[in-house]
Amino acid sequence: MEMHFATVWESIADAIGDAPAVVQGERRYDWTLFEEESARFAGFLRAHGIGGRATEPGVSQPKVGLYLYNSPEYLTAQFGALKERCVPINVNYRYLDAELAYLIDNADLDVLVYHASLADRVDRVKAASPNVRLWVEVDDIPGSTALHGSMPWADAVSSDPADRIRRSEDDHYMLYTGGTTGMPKGVMYDMGSFCGGLLLGYPVVAQMPPPPTASAIAPTVVELRARLGKLPVSVPACPLMHGTGIWIGGFMPQHLGACVVLLTDRGFDADELFRAVEREHVGMTTIVGDAFAKPMLRSLDAAVERGAAFDTSPLRFILSAGVMWSTEVKQRLLQHGDFVLADLLGSSEGSMGSTITTRETLAAKSTETAAFGASPTTKVFIENAASWREVVPGSGEIGMVAAGGSVPLGYYKDEAKSERTFRIVEGVRYSFPGDMAQVRADGSLLLLGRGSNCINTAGEKVFPEEVEEAVKRHGAVLDCLVVGLPDEKFGERVVAVVSLATTTTVDGSALIAHVKSQLAGYKAPKQIVMVETVRRAPNGKADYAWAKETARANVV
Repeated sequence: MEMHFATVWESIADAIGDAPAVVQGERRYDWTLFEEESARFAGFLRAHGIGGRATEPGVSQPKVGLYLYNSPEYLTAQFGALKERCVPINVNYRYLDAELAYLIDNADLDVLVYHASLADRVDRVKAASPNVRLWVEVDDIPGSTALHGSMPWADAVSSDPADRIRRSEDDHYMLYTGGTTGMPKGVMYDMGSFCGGLLLGYPVVAQMPPPPTASAIAPTVVELRARLGKLPVSVPACPLMHGTGIWIGGFMPQHLGACVVLLTDRGFDADELFRAVEREHVGMTTIVGDAFAKPMLRSLDAAVERGAAFDTSPLRFILSAGVMWSTEVKQRLLQHGDFVLADLLGSSEGSMGSTITTRETLAAKSTETAAFGASPTTKVFIENAASWREVVPGSGEIGMVAAGGSVPLGYYKDEAKSERTFRIVEGVRYSFPGDMAQVRADGSLLLLGRGSNCINTAGEKVFPEEVEEAVKRHGAVLDCLVVGLPDEKFGERVVAVVSLATTTTVDGSALIAHVKSQLAGYKAPKQIVMVETVRRAPNGKADYAWAKETARANVV
């Protein structure tokens, strides 16, 4: 049996068909229904000549865009597309007309599945997207009528289910990533290595060693765990349309026959998360750093204060990737439950390391924000002219983090960026996502930030993430982004855009003094810009373009 998401999930559905697969509010799918509805969507695609047995692996595979909020339809359309050897493409539901039109064209979409609440944007880009062959509208507005030329989702999944086919491990999987700058790019993986690589999640999700990489092991392990009553239950608290949500909150637990519980609120509601933990006996949730962890902490604290603490005992794992998760917040979360806090260092371009925090590790030693244990395939290099030199542990040198192992094939339709990001060093292919780090004497990584965001002030390099962490240690601060603005004297000056907790006040000079008590003076912000809310993407990632514009408009 090939290592392919669709094939693995089909085998799991055969093994544990009556076990829950997807839950959102009152909507519940067991694995049999999840597989059947996905097969019907696959049959719909096949009936329109999209995908199927004759598909050749590679960039020519049909693309199915998912312009959807977290919903069962997201997972079902994705599974159905994979069944027909199509490439599901994540589309950010915040995209407006120009961004949506760009991605439709750049990804060469053949199909777009979208929520009716986003139909006004879709309607405005249809005429400019002649290569889209099928438009499918998911009704999330009671009584609405699908756009002219669009197929209602209910009709699409009324098609005859597609029979199962052989697939190729050379099929492509692709995730569009926006990063912090530039237009979104599709990161391409080969299906076999990417799908197989997620089996490495077994130690976290199942507390067991990873199985052999043969996909046939999945249904065997899942069936055994079902008999023991130990199938995972996962809540991706962040959007499925970002890698953290779909990879860690979806794909990885689904390899173990998990039930994926989706929250109903389209903004993050921490109270809803903990109600779901109680109701569905959720064992793991996926978040994106402090942007999610801080609201979770406020929710837990408030519940205790009103004498109705949430039962967090089912929740064993809280996993995070993509954004800083500060040690202080981890420490306070552990006061509310005996969690395993897994802080994963990685990006759409590759996985690089992790740090695990528990009550025991905190008691044994202090942990440091942005410190990660490096994966065996991770290196840190300094580029000198046409050669590379590995950073010496404990030297204090700053280099570029290189992720080995399962390295993407490249960026879709962008050879120049692919050559810059995916390079061969000493005969080994690595991904260089842009993260800068030091290697400590024990071999662990101290992550400093993205080189593209580095601020050069008076000849000194300042990484925004380090300053943001220092600012957010002040009790009055809710969130912060740090940017560099042009400065006649220093070249660039450090400016912090800050939002405060609603019940507190503090002036800028106090925050600057607070940072100077922790970091070298040149790293401290020269100015503080107070805002009501620090803007972030739905997955919690920093919107540095907005922060820079806000800083520029509010400082002299």
